[in-house]
Amino acid sequence: MNDAPHLNGQYDWGIDGLVAQLRELRVQSLETRNLRDKPPKLPSRKELHKILEALSAVLFPNRLGQSDLNDEGIDYFVGHTLETLLRELYTQIRRELQFISGSLGLDNAAHQQAISIARLFAAQLPAVRKLIDSDIQAAFEGDPAARSPDEVLVCYPGITAIIHHRLAHILYQLGAQLVARIIAELAHSATGIDIHPGAQIGESFFIDHGTGVVIGETAIIGRHVRVYQAVTLGAKRFQKDDNGMLVKGNARHPIVEDDVVIYAGATILGRITIGQGSTIGGNVWLTHSVPPGSNITQAYVRSELFQGGAGI
Repeated sequence: MNDAPHLNGQYDWGIDGLVAQLRELRVQSLETRNLRDKPPKLPSRKELHKILEALSAVLFPNRLGQSDLNDEGIDYFVGHTLETLLRELYTQIRRELQFISGSLGLDNAAHQQAISIARLFAAQLPAVRKLIDSDIQAAFEGDPAARSPDEVLVCYPGITAIIHHRLAHILYQLGAQLVARIIAELAHSATGIDIHPGAQIGESFFIDHGTGVVIGETAIIGRHVRVYQAVTLGAKRFQKDDNGMLVKGNARHPIVEDDVVIYAGATILGRITIGQGSTIGGNVWLTHSVPPGSNITQAYVRSELFQGGAGI
């Protein structure tokens, strides 16, 4: 039996009124942002998800591509997949550039720039593969539960997140920052690991377990760094300009030097430096720099007044 409200034999949801109100709010929002009634399309999250799957398959065709490929077929698969995905990546980059410029029609400048970004991105894929290989090896060597590098590649959320980040970081540097952010959020949704594409991360980076890890935009991480779940590399405070608006892009996240280990739940805030070879214990709250070789636990963290808000 249907127990929904029934009025005069018809359901009355007030649809016409809702549509009118939503239209009015939509128009007001577009006017506030100085956009037209039909603003340029944004990059598609759905299409970028497909592109990332294809890129992963190109980088690791036997493990993340097609398992039945033979030696003769691998190069054809990689080449064909690259041709398809780079065309679609170009489309998504062009959409971002046209959205920024506010252009609705065919924008030749956006077309040329998008082609250039896609080509420069593609040229860096071999270097990305080398970096990811170092990340996989670091995870295999750093986790006694890992039985093989292949297991690390296909099972570890930290590797999924760092693959996304390595690719997104290149696009971010090349100027496709919205596309890069969407790619980062795809990894965040899938793994619970939130790495801003602007963050700089050296080789052999290992995120163990990973859930709840947050790494902010201006963080700099050196080589052979290991972090555990729920680690935050965030900002201590947000600077504002004379109009009370947040200042964008200033360096506000930590610098983590080579060979540092940061254990679960540690929160490291502000533009501070964690010296080479240091160990930061679990659940430590750290807002000051520490010299190389430090061993910081809760018992030794100095008490500091925390002001000005926090975040990533």
